[in-house]
Amino acid sequence: MQASDRFNINSQLEHLQAKYVGTGHADMNRFEWAVNIQRDSYAAYIGHYPLLSYFSIAENESIGRQRYTFMQFGTITDFVQPCNCDRNI
Repeated sequence: MQASDRFNINSQLEHLQAKYVGTGHADMNRFEWAVNIQRDSYAAYIGHYPLLSYFSIAENESIGRQRYTFMQFGTITDFVQPCNCDRNI
């Protein structure tokens, strides 16, 4: 791999990270990354009816109740950070 290829790949990655919030950035820690994944997952569960019905059948809840539960998980913004959050592991 040549130096120009590496520069091109890095510039493409920076462009994606600037364009889409969920792709993260260099200063993002592990906890923020996990919160983004969790929010994206719950949004996908709510937005795709077959996934929502699968979860509602598995938990023996109505689809509306399951959607409400997932929406509650997605709106929690004051997550408690783990004690080793500041370290980049």
